[in-house]
Amino acid sequence: MYAIVETGGKQYQVEEGRYVEVELLDAEKDSKVVFDKVVMIVNGKKSKVGQPYVTGASAEGVVLANDKAKKVIVFKQRPKKGYRRKQGHRQGFTRVMINKIRTSAQKKASAETTETAAE
Repeated sequence: MYAIVETGGKQYQVEEGRYVEVELLDAEKDSKVVFDKVVMIVNGKKSKVGQPYVTGASAEGVVLANDKAKKVIVFKQRPKKGYRRKQGHRQGFTRVMINKIRTSAQKKASAETTETAAE
């Protein structure tokens, strides 16, 4: 089972037990994050496509690290003019381990079990 989630203006494919590197999040290491903008869920031959998001679905994970990517060199030059500029850039990212992908049916089932356990 995997899901397509949207965060940081981009879409990422996430699976339980795997990590994903997303745009830099404002979260500390070992903190819990929830991606609730789920665009699509695929479970074998069953799939749910949201319009624009799947209602009640979410992906939960734990932040493993906040880091920077490899340096990208930006070089500008104008021929025969003596104009040269060299600049580097390192994009920040957050590595998140996905623990659970929840669908709307799973949320309803978990809510019912907590209600019966409370009684």
